[in-house]
Amino acid sequence: MSRILILGAGRVGSSVAEQLVLEKYDVTIVDSNPALLKPLADRLDLRTIVGDAGSPATLTAAGAADCDLLLAVTPSDEANMVACKVAHELFNVPTRLARIRKQDYLGHPGLFNSGNFAIDHVITPAQIVTDYLVSLIETPEALQVLEFGAGNAVMVAVRIETGAPVDGKSLSDLKVLLPKSECRVVSIYRKNRRIRPDGDSVLHVGDEVFFLAAKRDIRKVLHEFRAEDRAIRRITIAGGGNVGYRLARAIERDYQVKLIESNRERANWLAEALPSTLVLCGEATDENLLDTEQIERCDLFLALTSDDEDNIMSALLAKQMGTGKTIAIINRSSYVDLLQGGRIDVALSPAQATIGSLLAHVRQGDIVAVHSLRRGAAEAIELVIHGTRDTSRVIGRRVEELKLPSGADLAALIRGNEVLMAHHDTVLQADDHVIIFIDNKTHIREVEKLFAVKVGFL
Repeated sequence: MSRILILGAGRVGSSVAEQLVLEKYDVTIVDSNPALLKPLADRLDLRTIVGDAGSPATLTAAGAADCDLLLAVTPSDEANMVACKVAHELFNVPTRLARIRKQDYLGHPGLFNSGNFAIDHVITPAQIVTDYLVSLIETPEALQVLEFGAGNAVMVAVRIETGAPVDGKSLSDLKVLLPKSECRVVSIYRKNRRIRPDGDSVLHVGDEVFFLAAKRDIRKVLHEFRAEDRAIRRITIAGGGNVGYRLARAIERDYQVKLIESNRERANWLAEALPSTLVLCGEATDENLLDTEQIERCDLFLALTSDDEDNIMSALLAKQMGTGKTIAIINRSSYVDLLQGGRIDVALSPAQATIGSLLAHVRQGDIVAVHSLRRGAAEAIELVIHGTRDTSRVIGRRVEELKLPSGADLAALIRGNEVLMAHHDTVLQADDHVIIFIDNKTHIREVEKLFAVKVGFL
């Protein structure tokens, strides 16, 4: 798959386009607003077309007849649905993905089949972000939590605190600290520079560490990387939009949840829709409101409005007033890099959280999952090995024999329901799910080629 047509040059569309161009795909992006296209054309090697996403004339000009995949991510669900239908009927585009936001459509999945709007895969960013936030709530010590192998294996990013048992210890000491649990440290970032881990690598306070372990062992492993376990009971959500509402609905039975919404009509609706959530009408940046609601007793504050500045200010204010942990949605990538790891514990880019779901359908080979790490600087992928020893470059080979590009590490594999940490003498088998950490995305195509079945295999 090499020719990609993206409809919509908003945050998601432009983020995906940038990533795909970096990976040497042939990308064309369409939008009705020339102002969104010009910055992309100025800095990226891609084609831009001004026009309506569902127009046959626009799709013809964009080369739909020759594209391998169409990604419809305009702000309009209806435009995305029509574009996929037109792409299928008139241009026979092989694979069609669409972003759909409205629950009214999502509640009728039959609308998307080949006989109707012909959408192969539906992407719902609000639900992807909600699921991501739920994983962070369930693992409060983590900066990122990523699942592989249907949840059997989990990769966690954590920052080492003063007093953590692993501070000053080498990675080889983990066998002593965790005698009954196996984990694999796949990457260490110190002052934003990657240290490729080996047994002699020593961990220090402030290091951002990515480790992989079986899900059943995550709590034990986290205990060694943090100074203390943190229980989350009281949660405050700022913003009752799609994400705020979905998150409150997902967690209100298990936590004490307060939700702050500035629009009174929306607040009234939320109060009826969320029976176990206390809904407050007001501004999350109102210090008096936060003080009245005893924000200092809050274990976790999530700023989830559509306004970056409001999210930043409310999260900073909540932290200053005594909230235990803060998470903020930040749409501008430059803001994310600036704020992550400071007074705001986790700065989350919705586009980066969503992009993995899209890339899993674009990549070559049997890709099960793609996760963006460190605000898009690195990536972890799960892929399935197919073929035989004669038709595969990896089946029957030991890990030490694989010609992985620099910066790519095979961290673990899932064989059946068993999670196996990868060692130098681990032999790969057909149908293994392998988890690979890649710190340089320019090498992703090389990894795909290495694990692909050789041409001629049937």
